[in-house]
Amino acid sequence: MADDLENGNLGPFQDRPRTFPNMRSKSYNPLIFRILLGINIRFLFVLMLLAFAAVFYVGARTSPIIVFVFSICIASFLLSIYLMKWVLAKDEGPPEMVQISDAIRDGAEGFFRTQYGTISKMALLLALVILCIYLFRSTTPQQESSGLGRSTSAYITVVSFLLGALCSGIAGYVGMWVSVRANVRVSSAARRSAREALQIAVRAGGFSALVVVGMAVIGIAILYATFYVWLGVDTPGSMKITDLPLLLVGYGFGASFVALFAQLGGGIFTKAADVGADLVGKVEQGIPEDDPRNPAVIADLVGDNVGDCAARGADLFESIAAEIISAMILGGTMAQRCKIEDPSGFILFPLVVHSFDLVVSSVGIFSIRGTRDSGLKSPIEDPMAILQKGYSVTIVLAVLAFGVSTRWFLYTEQAPSAWFNFALCGLVGIITAYIFVWITKYYTDYKHEPVRTLALSSSTGHGTNIIAGVSLGLESTALPVLVISASIISAFWLGHTSGLVDEAGIPIGGLFGTAVATMGMLSTAAYVLTMDMFGPIADNAGGIVEMSQQPESVREITDILDAVGNTTKATTKGFAIGSAALASFLLFSAYMDEVAAFARQPFKQVDIAIPEVFVGGLLGSMLIFLFSAWACSAVGRTAQEVVNEVRRQFIERPGIMDYKEKPDYGRCVAIVASASLREMIKPGALAILSPIVVGFLFRILGYYTGHPLLGAKVVAAFLMFATVSGILMALFLNTAGGAWDNAKKYIETGALGGKGSDSHKAAVTGDTVGDPFKDTAGPSLHVLIKMLATITLVMAPVFL
Repeated sequence: MADDLENGNLGPFQDRPRTFPNMRSKSYNPLIFRILLGINIRFLFVLMLLAFAAVFYVGARTSPIIVFVFSICIASFLLSIYLMKWVLAKDEGPPEMVQISDAIRDGAEGFFRTQYGTISKMALLLALVILCIYLFRSTTPQQESSGLGRSTSAYITVVSFLLGALCSGIAGYVGMWVSVRANVRVSSAARRSAREALQIAVRAGGFSALVVVGMAVIGIAILYATFYVWLGVDTPGSMKITDLPLLLVGYGFGASFVALFAQLGGGIFTKAADVGADLVGKVEQGIPEDDPRNPAVIADLVGDNVGDCAARGADLFESIAAEIISAMILGGTMAQRCKIEDPSGFILFPLVVHSFDLVVSSVGIFSIRGTRDSGLKSPIEDPMAILQKGYSVTIVLAVLAFGVSTRWFLYTEQAPSAWFNFALCGLVGIITAYIFVWITKYYTDYKHEPVRTLALSSSTGHGTNIIAGVSLGLESTALPVLVISASIISAFWLGHTSGLVDEAGIPIGGLFGTAVATMGMLSTAAYVLTMDMFGPIADNAGGIVEMSQQPESVREITDILDAVGNTTKATTKGFAIGSAALASFLLFSAYMDEVAAFARQPFKQVDIAIPEVFVGGLLGSMLIFLFSAWACSAVGRTAQEVVNEVRRQFIERPGIMDYKEKPDYGRCVAIVASASLREMIKPGALAILSPIVVGFLFRILGYYTGHPLLGAKVVAAFLMFATVSGILMALFLNTAGGAWDNAKKYIETGALGGKGSDSHKAAVTGDTVGDPFKDTAGPSLHVLIKMLATITLVMAPVFL
């Protein structure tokens, strides 16, 4: 870091107007990208052709469905390259904007390198632990009959885990890479047109979304096809195709592991900087948000990229991977029990659904155009309405695609009408996703009554604002839970009555129906991630406009986009929680089947009336509250360091307020970077170790008391209670935090006294309380829920 930045010796502010030194001496690219950039372009092109040929060859030897999936994913990557070039072709604006953007980019890339370096070391350590466990675990009858030994199974699981972790990390980097380059282009476009700024932000988010979803799909498809060919699946004396999806569980665990630490570290970084900047800047000094006089403003803007973009990319990647793998496992199990002649359609159906997701979401992204307004004087269209139109287009196309794909892949002569029931299950999931988005929008958008009521409570003080926000968050859990409950029961009933039965004539399509509903809910995931990425890009654009001292008319445009971005981020979190609930239910069922396979006895029910099992449930619920507490306290402790540093600079450099001295931005970035990396370890370790320790201890207790399955039962209760508690807690935290934020935004539009009023100061307090709720603890919780499900599935042998 440059000496003048570190020491703050930058000369009088007025002598060096609007200049922002770099956080790093040079731009950072990950090692793999540096290697690729150093290769001769012709050689790289030939290498890519050979890689594509190898992938399609393996796919062709596996199934035509895999070839179809590969084709769609590669086409989506080419489309994402077009979007990237379109965004990067836009101008970056005046030099002061570029300098601010460069400072944000350098800070974000520097933190990303350090954070993911730490995560990669922990992933390698955990991979070694998994290898040791699998080398000494027992084998299932299916593995014995197929000749798959312990060592082969161990290495397959470890490779899957590391590949999932690597792909999750790349997904996070892609999210951050585009956001730190699109923010300044959105700021520049806002000087000309609100619609153009909106379109750039959406297409930048679309680039990231297509890459993340496409990578999740093609990663699982390549892994599946490779194992299929390498293990000689479905040949005499080898593994059956219905058992193959269980080998992919490590991939989901690796993705969950990286997503959890990315969300924790990024969330602590962004919210500690945000809280510190707001408390001293807005409340104590009375300066606007993103004012260049605030020493923590660059750290805040860097945090938007590492917390909201990088972490959310890894998060949604993990969501899709977990849902695909769990649905493939359940599809294979059901096809085996029904004696379906060709089960590949049921197993590969999730990959096809998400391939269509790439197609329909691309149409939705391109439906948003930038040609309707002609300048700053034109009336500004509601950005949320524009995004909703795009989402509606995507929803309609998703319904049609789902109907076609169910008829194509899920038709079977044993139950000719089953495909229609499963199509209805998908429709249930799509409707659930739409309702979730609407509910979250209702509780977090200041156009609706709940947020306006919360804003009104600010007029009577800080305390009433906090009380109103907490009560709003608690109330907001009711409707989503009712919707989730209705969707699970409806989908299960539709699958149960599909006509698919086992040898004894017992209907067994219920769980797969729930899996199809989960696929339906995530069938527009790429567009939803686009809306999510839109939020932090718009937020950063607003910060760049404020720091570069652009006209008020430009700031009005970015403020509108920022407020809409807060709502889209909140709706995406609600969407993620709903999908996490359904995916965890599927993974829980897969865990029960896995335990039954290893124990070689039925394991279909968990009796919570058994004291040890009930205690396991209590421990699962306790984990949620303790994890949330540690995540929030990590933000609080780091924010205290930021507050003290910002206060120190205002005291020691009184010229900052008069623009005569420049703040030391780099010091605040260094504080939150080091603290977030330190603070993310404790809650992350708690999440990983808790189910393993609980299961192992109760396994020992069961051994000495004559209950061999006690450990597995206690872990099942642990997982069940943690999932239920985690869903409710995440809903509360995300919605309350989003509502507090937009209540502040509503007052900043001029309502209830506007900026600087007592109502505004109370709303800022509520916003700072909600910051760790909505961007640290809340998002980390729904990642935690899915990670608990995958880790119990991977570690099932430890509990027996």
